[in-house]
Amino acid sequence: MVEEGGEEEAEGESGEMPAAAAPLQRCNGFLPGKEAAGGGEQAAPAAPEAPEAPEAEAMLAAGGGRPEARLETRLSRRRLAVLAVFSCYSLVNAFQWIQYSILSNVFAGFYGVGFTQIDWLSMVYMVAYVPLILPATWLLDARGLRLTALLGSGLNALGAWLKCGSLAPQRYPLTLAAQAVCAVAQVFILGLPSRIASVWFGPTEVSTACAVAVLGNQLGTAIGFLLPPVLVPNTPNDIDLMAHNISIMFYGTAIVSTLLFFLTGVVFEEKPKYPPSHSQAVLQSKPPEDYSYKQSIINLFRNIPFILLLISYGIMTGAFYSVSTLLNQMIVTHYEGEEVNAGRIGLTLVVAGMVGSIICGLWLDYTKTYKQTTLIVYILSFIGLLVFTFTLDLGYLIVVFVTGGVLGFFMTGYLPLGFEFAVEITYPESEGTSSGLLNASAQIFGIVFTLVQGKLTTDYSPRAGNIFLCAWIFVGIILTALIKSDLRRHNVNSGIMNLDVKAVPVDSPVEPESTTLKIQSTL
Repeated sequence: MVEEGGEEEAEGESGEMPAAAAPLQRCNGFLPGKEAAGGGEQAAPAAPEAPEAPEAEAMLAAGGGRPEARLETRLSRRRLAVLAVFSCYSLVNAFQWIQYSILSNVFAGFYGVGFTQIDWLSMVYMVAYVPLILPATWLLDARGLRLTALLGSGLNALGAWLKCGSLAPQRYPLTLAAQAVCAVAQVFILGLPSRIASVWFGPTEVSTACAVAVLGNQLGTAIGFLLPPVLVPNTPNDIDLMAHNISIMFYGTAIVSTLLFFLTGVVFEEKPKYPPSHSQAVLQSKPPEDYSYKQSIINLFRNIPFILLLISYGIMTGAFYSVSTLLNQMIVTHYEGEEVNAGRIGLTLVVAGMVGSIICGLWLDYTKTYKQTTLIVYILSFIGLLVFTFTLDLGYLIVVFVTGGVLGFFMTGYLPLGFEFAVEITYPESEGTSSGLLNASAQIFGIVFTLVQGKLTTDYSPRAGNIFLCAWIFVGIILTALIKSDLRRHNVNSGIMNLDVKAVPVDSPVEPESTTLKIQSTL
């Protein structure tokens, strides 16, 4: 059945599902399956009358408990276009982040600055994110997904065009300002994967959709490792040729990002006509005036499992940012003149991580084993970094390719795991807010790790810097093991889908305990 706006009912999913038709209070309560087997017969006593369930006013069977009260859930065909366009402009933003770092020696010579100044072209992404994340997540909650997407793609294009004005030596300040604009764009991009996945995709595909959305950013990093060394070879004796090569990269990026900005305006909508899942139906049934952004932030910081995840996610992702930023310096320290291979190693690292992301997303959708998967990937990332650290200086590039690929598979594959785990343990709080705070933590750790690892790499060796990261990732393993796995969103989806199955017969003298499902909606 095709609906207005080109949306259709998903195959295998009913067009009408029992869900909330009236506001759901954000409190601990019970979701009783109370409909009697015969539509005209009187239903079993309501949960509030039971002394053991005083909080049962939070019901999904609304409309006076009428069994005919329904809310349709469907999947929209537009969701695929939304996901594709977002992934593409996120790709371009990630490309612009890494395009300087992988050519550190080239840009240092072109602009006449030191390696520290070139590192700041990467770290500005991290610095801009921290003070802007709260205003950005507020804007996402207050003004919606479409405006946030337009800001992200628009600023991305603006920064790309500003870089085109820095195509001359001694214009480092202008290229830094342009990169700062792209960094602001990133603030409106990194927090969207889990929001897009939750708002547009069904419960059996939400983790995979989040992984694909994150995949776009990872693919941009991969292309950023591969393409710049090919487009801009190191020609220190011919600055004019170097400027020409850089212009090809800058103008090409600007044209692509502008096209994606217009596509964002055409494709993005605030939300589909019908909610794609029961958990979204519950959230959309709550009046907007009942939502408080300030209270949502307070709730998140009172959620101990989320705080543990916030720190552990920051450690892992910050370590990935640091390794990506300093990869060129680590490689050329032991393999002089191998800038192109440094880019290829970075590509291997990220492409392997993309494969890991998709596999982890599919696995989560199939098993819902969020904590177990997150902990295992964390431990394997730690082992991968240890192996990478102690084989980097063996003199065999093929070994670095293999160990970099293993490291990337687990370290980069962890990124969507953290997003989805956070959404599960913080439901019904905004996905954009929880994801934004995770990314803010990642940026803070990324800044500190990049500065410290860069100093250790310069003053001592790449091994010293990598051992520093290994120590912190071990701390992250301990914190991850302490997280209590409370899958709130999954429980709501499962409970609503099973309401009819758990209906109580009208002649049942005692209400079995199995006929109710506790929903933990208060954070």
